[in-house]
Amino acid sequence: MAGACGGGETGDSRAMTRDLPKPRRSALYIPASNARAIEKARSLPCDCLIFDLEDAVAESAKDSARAALVTALAEGGFGARERIVRINGLDTPWGADDVAALREAGADALLLPKIAGTADIRQVDAALEDAPPKLALWVMIETCAAALDLAGTAALAADTRLAGLVLGLNDLAKEMRAPLSPGRVPFLPILTQAVLAARASGLILLDGVWTALDDLDGFAAECAQGAAFGFDGKTLIHPDQIAPCNRAFSPSEEALAQARAIVLAFADPANQGKGALRVEGRMVEALHLEEARRLLAIDAAVQANSSVSIST
Repeated sequence: MAGACGGGETGDSRAMTRDLPKPRRSALYIPASNARAIEKARSLPCDCLIFDLEDAVAESAKDSARAALVTALAEGGFGARERIVRINGLDTPWGADDVAALREAGADALLLPKIAGTADIRQVDAALEDAPPKLALWVMIETCAAALDLAGTAALAADTRLAGLVLGLNDLAKEMRAPLSPGRVPFLPILTQAVLAARASGLILLDGVWTALDDLDGFAAECAQGAAFGFDGKTLIHPDQIAPCNRAFSPSEEALAQARAIVLAFADPANQGKGALRVEGRMVEALHLEEARRLLAIDAAVQANSSVSIST
């Protein structure tokens, strides 16, 4: 259900991208209470926008921020960017109102924070029973309880709107009493388990934020780490992080060239029926062909999104 884009996208851009996978390399958090940031978001080269009604909005501004966001989503102009809204939990005074106001506001997904278990997901899924089918549910993995049941959480994709997992390592680090330092050594098992759970259930998976805004080298290193683990992309807190993030989670020119060679080799009539081929000095099999096609499709989607105006 995730991945469909609503208002603000032209018919031509829909036609160009509807059959392509959805790149989710960069997902920028936008405070829903900041009108200037929302307006700027319409022209930023990120793949996803996460409008935040939770941590980024003061309690006194929750209702006004929600109303302003509903208006902004109705106005559109976000182009090919996927629009996610991080709501407040249903155990807060604002969560139920967030769901009621946003269920038909044109968002692509609602992001549920601080889940403690699968019951939280089923509660929100039930609250969205009559919402448009395209509205997906993403969840934050930012508590010890959620990290311990990644497989159980991901499995809910089979019979709920669950379509994505987003790591929230700052909150998790606080609960674990572990330092969130470069390299993220205490969290490496969680990164691995998150990837395994997401891939087993066909879910989107985004890495957590990097908060040292002046350390772009450290940010680039953490992006590379997330990409190496197999994450689809990373959540961001500043526009300056978009470009290096997009680079890290885009297929390299070398990988694309290799992918094209693999596809061409398997398409050669002389190789029909062969399960393994020698391509540029490497033995490749059907699994390599599948991955090659995935990389080329992601690149095609990125190029398609870039070739049309994404600020319509």
